[in-house]
Amino acid sequence: MQKIEACLKRAAKSAPALSLGFLLSLGALCDVTPAVAAEGPGSIIRVWPLEGGGPGGGNAFRILYRSTGLSGQPIEVSGAIFIPPGAAPPGGRNVIAWAHPTSGVVEACAPSLMPDVSGMIWGLANMLRQGYVVVATDYPGLGVPGMIHPYLIGVSEGRAVLDSVRAARDMPDAAASNRFAVWGHSQGGHASLYTGEIATSYAPDLKLVGVAAAAPATYLIELFDADKSSPGGKDLTAMTIYSWSRLLNDPATSLVTAAAMPAYERIARDCIESIAEFEAIDQATKPLAGEQFLKANPTEVEPWRSTMLKNTPGQAPAGAPVFLAQGTADTTVRPEITKQFGEHLCKQGTRVSFVELPSVTHTFAAKDSVHAALAWMGDRFRGAPAPSSCGR
Repeated sequence: MQKIEACLKRAAKSAPALSLGFLLSLGALCDVTPAVAAEGPGSIIRVWPLEGGGPGGGNAFRILYRSTGLSGQPIEVSGAIFIPPGAAPPGGRNVIAWAHPTSGVVEACAPSLMPDVSGMIWGLANMLRQGYVVVATDYPGLGVPGMIHPYLIGVSEGRAVLDSVRAARDMPDAAASNRFAVWGHSQGGHASLYTGEIATSYAPDLKLVGVAAAAPATYLIELFDADKSSPGGKDLTAMTIYSWSRLLNDPATSLVTAAAMPAYERIARDCIESIAEFEAIDQATKPLAGEQFLKANPTEVEPWRSTMLKNTPGQAPAGAPVFLAQGTADTTVRPEITKQFGEHLCKQGTRVSFVELPSVTHTFAAKDSVHAALAWMGDRFRGAPAPSSCGR
């Protein structure tokens, strides 16, 4: 932390006048750790100021931090951190780790590189007003060259989230405590659930108080099977195939028809950079909408089916009380699948708070549930007994 603090102090006079793009073209504002393996997971490697800062003042940075890859190797992961203004309370600030929905599967699709990263985190201004440090991982392979993004690979997402909390604690002036809640949407809901499942074993130095997820990806076989024929589902399936074909060394041509390959390549490498683009998926306006896309069902053939089973959450204890929000008009993550998953958690003995969002689509599940989620997380930080919808 002392290295980061000294570097930020040196840059404090000049950095506010420079755009993020210009700083990135020059290199990092603060190059803290010479090698990714030099320090432990969560240690910060580089820091950039985020153009425009965060809502309500305070400090906002893009960070590069160390995490752990699928083979146990040290890797670099990028993300963003937002620090509220004012003095920290005794014991430090509590942390909310945001896990973002699908933004894409290629390097350029990192949310921390998008023009309005703070605007993509529903409830951010309110979180900062309440004194939380907010940290938002990009997940491995997004924003960092030379890596495949392990899309919907639970342990990869969970490690990246947990190490982002450690990175927040490594930031000077953040005064972040080891107490955190995780809050995610869609792919981020999947990441949130896996964060809870691996928190004790991977990050025993952190204290997880709650797991909040809006329209999470849960039963992957059921979700892919339900989505494979819908236009929006085809887009997300294309991204999955693009990522997994590289991770599994199984060519996309084993699943994708020759006629659909050009459209598949375009959509698989596309980034979702705004709320309007999330809506476009809901409204089926992407190129694969009219294509005969798949020649084999990935839910029925290997290694795809086994990968879906392996990366379905709920196979281990949840790790903390769980908040689930689900829109009834969601055609991407079907409401009945999320309800089924919630019932499974209840049978495990998890205290689950389930919030149904009438007429809400997939795009706005986090937006329309964030106030309830934030109130729920606040109660978990205060130590109040977790409510339960189980049996109702």
